[in-house]
Amino acid sequence: MTLYDKLFSFLGLSDWCKSENKAIISLKDLSAQAAGKEASGPFFPIPSLDNLNESCSRVIKSRDVTNGIEEGFLAAKPALKTVLDPITQPLSWMLDGALWVFESTPWFIMVPILVAISWYASHSRPVSIFVAISIMLLAFVDHYDETMQTLSIVFVCTTISVVFGVPIGIAMSNSDRLQRSLLPLLDLLQTLPTFVYLIPLIFLFSVTESKLYGIAIILYAIVPVIRLTDLGIRLVDYEFIEAANAFGMNDRQKLIRVKLPLALPNIMAGVNQTIMMSLAMVVIASLVSAPGLGVNVLRGIRNLELGVGIIAGIGIVLLAVILDRVSKAALKRIDKTRPKD
Repeated sequence: MTLYDKLFSFLGLSDWCKSENKAIISLKDLSAQAAGKEASGPFFPIPSLDNLNESCSRVIKSRDVTNGIEEGFLAAKPALKTVLDPITQPLSWMLDGALWVFESTPWFIMVPILVAISWYASHSRPVSIFVAISIMLLAFVDHYDETMQTLSIVFVCTTISVVFGVPIGIAMSNSDRLQRSLLPLLDLLQTLPTFVYLIPLIFLFSVTESKLYGIAIILYAIVPVIRLTDLGIRLVDYEFIEAANAFGMNDRQKLIRVKLPLALPNIMAGVNQTIMMSLAMVVIASLVSAPGLGVNVLRGIRNLELGVGIIAGIGIVLLAVILDRVSKAALKRIDKTRPKD
């Protein structure tokens, strides 16, 4: 007699627990019966669903819960695809278009453009030289195409994250109720393991669709820019708001002329973190057909090709340093122009 038989008897559920279908015997019990002895276990087992099922066959097992979640998700899949496909299709077009542009542009045009962008953003000669040298080093080891693929994905996903994240952060800064309602969702997105992002998306979209990895990257990377935009606007000194009120500015003018310029360093810090998180997720997204340097990292792991994995890993590190240095140099420039107290 199992331990929880007495519990169900005490609750008067003994008759309800009886089922015509005999419960499937577990592998542990089957092995014990074959050995001619009863299955042993802890003196007071955890009241899990499986342990309760041993005393009451009407109690579902743990695998029934996981099967129920899967069946429910599959039942809702057609409706979800009908709604999400038209909304997310432009993301596939943007990713495929950016990939074509970055790959089809000759290197002697693309490299000067990237160096010029880094100079415009940072106004730093060492940073611009480092960008040129790093890209050419990756080209020398025949990783130029993969580098451009990774950059195109980071460019699109970061742009979309900023375009949607900054307005959401602004709205949060103006409404405490909205902030309280969105913070649990942001906490969930920020703490959810990266691989978990891919599980529902694989069921919803085909692995041949670019939006599969694009959505995963955006969901993972959008959180910092939302949080830091909200934080930056909330940290604006109230004296500046009072001065704006004295000049008769309306809410829109105060936002554009006062709050956003003063909050720009925090917003740029959020953009920097979004870029870094996009790059990190691109590597994970190679598991679901995302092109770029992450594919070579995955190949090195699967086939135990040490050199391939290390070279691709160094390439990702160089890209991370490039993006980090350029964005931080831009942030430093912005911080120098910020009004001091």
